[in-house]
Amino acid sequence: MSKNYIDLENFDFGFSAVDENELGSIQTLNTEVAQSKGLADQYAEQAEEYKAKMEAIYKAVSPLLDNLAANPEKEYIYWPTRVAKLEQFKLKLLQIIND
Repeated sequence: MSKNYIDLENFDFGFSAVDENELGSIQTLNTEVAQSKGLADQYAEQAEEYKAKMEAIYKAVSPLLDNLAANPEKEYIYWPTRVAKLEQFKLKLLQIIND
């Protein structure tokens, strides 16, 4: 037999007979599925945005933590311009969040 052979004796055209109520139910279900897929796509896109923001925040905070952890044998941290630097950092975090 050739690979293009189709057994026509048991061939099913792929449809079913339904009444009006069943058709309405199927159409309603198809609409709900389409709406759910649209919402799922929106949530997936939003999740990707949040993930990118969280990664940016982590990258921004990591140098601060690394610098604070440096030289653990020293008991004191000399940071004379900390207020100005912290204000700049807060602005940077707000920029990440609001972008």
